[in-house]
Amino acid sequence: MSGATRSFFVERGVFMEEKKKGGKVVDAVWTLAEPLIRDIGLTLWDVKYVKEGVNRYLRIVIDKAGGVGLNDCIRVNEVLDEPLDALDPIDESYNLQVQSAGIERELVRDFHFAAYIDKKIILKLRVGFEGKKIHRCVLRGYNDGALTVEFSDGSLHTFEKNAYVSVKADDFDDIL
Repeated sequence: MSGATRSFFVERGVFMEEKKKGGKVVDAVWTLAEPLIRDIGLTLWDVKYVKEGVNRYLRIVIDKAGGVGLNDCIRVNEVLDEPLDALDPIDESYNLQVQSAGIERELVRDFHFAAYIDKKIILKLRVGFEGKKIHRCVLRGYNDGALTVEFSDGSLHTFEKNAYVSVKADDFDDIL
């Protein structure tokens, strides 16, 4: 990452009538959104469909070299508005949010890990290792969910996917 990016989001309320559709919301939205977002010069970083309290959110997370601004989020919202309505992938009422990946972005997809090989990450483990659950380290390898990381003492350790809770980019040095 070069430079700081702020997390912005644009939200709109959407009401969808009950439908009898099946399928995976995230996969359907990814397939629809990725080429549209790429065509306007941005990268689709992630798609999340979550329930928080009584509300449901479809989150479109975007990125671009140099950082994402509010106008980028607005543009993605505009580009996705009609195609999402036509696809109608969600059976219930939801809120669409478009936001930047920001600093400390979550690494969850294979291409995220590939982009962060030899870069600093924040690794949160399920069970403590060497007395800590959270480690700042360098990602040295990724294979089917298994991470190989280098700690500050130069030691290499591999953690299977079930051993860690989350992995985030450690971009703070880039903005200081």
